[in-house]
Amino acid sequence: MKITSKAKLSEKGQVILDSLQKAVTQELEKKRRLGQYAVVWRDGGPVMIGEDAPKASENPASYETDKSF
Repeated sequence: MKITSKAKLSEKGQVILDSLQKAVTQELEKKRRLGQYAVVWRDGGPVMIGEDAPKASENPASYETDKSF
């Protein structure tokens, strides 16, 4: 994950951010192992990733799909 904020975090803030990043990474890995797709934010919009992500034709919102985690 790329952090775009240039503000320096407090020690407590950094611990919280690290915990959140670890939790999200673990959940995305769990979804990958279970063969479930995930919706993530990339390039200013939602993107469905994973082997079972709906194809553009199946998705009425026409979001991009990406098979890699």
